[in-house]
Amino acid sequence: MKKLLISAALLAGFATATVNAESLNQKNLSLTQANSLAQEAIKACLAKNYQVSVTVVDRAGVVKAVQRTDNAGPHTVKASEMKAFTALSMKNASGKVMEAAQNNAGAQNLKDIPGLLLLAGGLPVKDGNDVIGAIGIGGAPGGNLDDACAQTALDNVKL
Repeated sequence: MKKLLISAALLAGFATATVNAESLNQKNLSLTQANSLAQEAIKACLAKNYQVSVTVVDRAGVVKAVQRTDNAGPHTVKASEMKAFTALSMKNASGKVMEAAQNNAGAQNLKDIPGLLLLAGGLPVKDGNDVIGAIGIGGAPGGNLDDACAQTALDNVKL
């Protein structure tokens, strides 16, 4: 009986103990910033007559903004999202992740991770050294061209 009472007292003590854990303060991409990035990317691609979709995700990989030009293929929406998610998850350009998978036997299985798309066109969005989101573009006639539009957007939007 004594053991039972001691155990109950210990459990009650654990249940009422307060946790003195430090809270996280993390920078994140705002809706305004995400919309501005998407608009600038669409503008850059349309200037070159590329029909694309643009997706911007926040630091958690949650979609914040999506835009699709009138004549972009339906597949470009998901491709742009996956490129953004890849850039965010890997904290690197999706094209560089693709190159690593092609040139490094230890990275070849990255292609099998759900949600990743190893094609150029996704770039991380940074505030200083912190990755706070990512932008992905799909639909230009080459991933390097998707990258160029994304980079133009990043250069034109002040974070």
